[in-house]
Amino acid sequence: MRLNEISYNDAVPIDGYGPGFFRVGGKRIDGAIVVLPSGVSIWGGFDDTATLLAQVDAIDVLFVGTGAEIAHPPKDFRATLEEAGIGVETMASPAACRTYNVLLSEGRRVAVALLPV
Repeated sequence: MRLNEISYNDAVPIDGYGPGFFRVGGKRIDGAIVVLPSGVSIWGGFDDTATLLAQVDAIDVLFVGTGAEIAHPPKDFRATLEEAGIGVETMASPAACRTYNVLLSEGRRVAVALLPV
């Protein structure tokens, strides 16, 4: 088996998650978070589109983690981001963390907004 070392350059991968928290860049953060090219912050949930729209020139796709199970985000949330040119992919938070890390390691322009499991 061939193993490749992953390099994230200046980007911050998600190290792990658990009940009510995420570990990003070696730090534990409780509650919902958003990981953007500009850094990590607390996310206000589906009503907080301003934080995401501020990154419209830096990201192509936003992965939305909806907690332990996949759920549909509000239609207004998705429509607002897609009208601005940000693709939205919804999945359970564990899958969103993994997908974000893989695409981040490829140098893709991605972000992730996560509700805790």
